[in-house]
Parts: sequence; C-alpha cells; structure tokens
Amino acid sequence: MTTARLEARISTELHALLKRAAEIQGRTVTDFVVAAVQEAAQRSISQAEIIQLSLADQQCFAQALLAPPLPVPALERALARRRNLVAPE
Repeated sequence: MTTARLEARISTELHALLKRAAEIQGRTVTDFVVAAVQEAAQRSISQAEIIQLSLADQQCFAQALLAPPLPVPALERALARRRNLVAPE
C-alpha cells in the first residue's frame, strides 16, 4: 500500500484536545486523526450522493412510477425529432 503525507497547522489547544481524545480511545494522535478524517470524508460523500426525500416526496415519486403521466405534446414532438436524428440500433 502506498501512502501520502498530510500536514496541518493547528492551535496548541486543538492539539491538546486531539491528544486527550486519542488517549481515551487508546490510539495515537495520528491514528485518531486519520480515523476521524476518514469518517468525516465518507459521511460528506454519502450526504452528497444520497438523495433524501420527505414522506410526501417519496409518495409522489412512487405514484409517478406506478402511474406515470401521459406525455405532453411538446415531449412527443421532442421524441419525434430525436427519432429522426438518431439512427435506430
């Protein structure tokens, strides 16, 4: 496994806080920081990639899947133009 180095300037107060938290968990400061950063990064990515809907939005989405609305004339015209532009496979 290859590794990369990460450096950060932090206040002495924050360093003391990190050191204390690491000691409580029986970890080194480096291990504590790496674990915390990894967890925060994964949470951030999950929040960006997962769409959360309210109950009302979930019901509306499910209803649209179960009974989709009929296409409006503008959509039908757009599909016809697309069929003329794109050769069938």
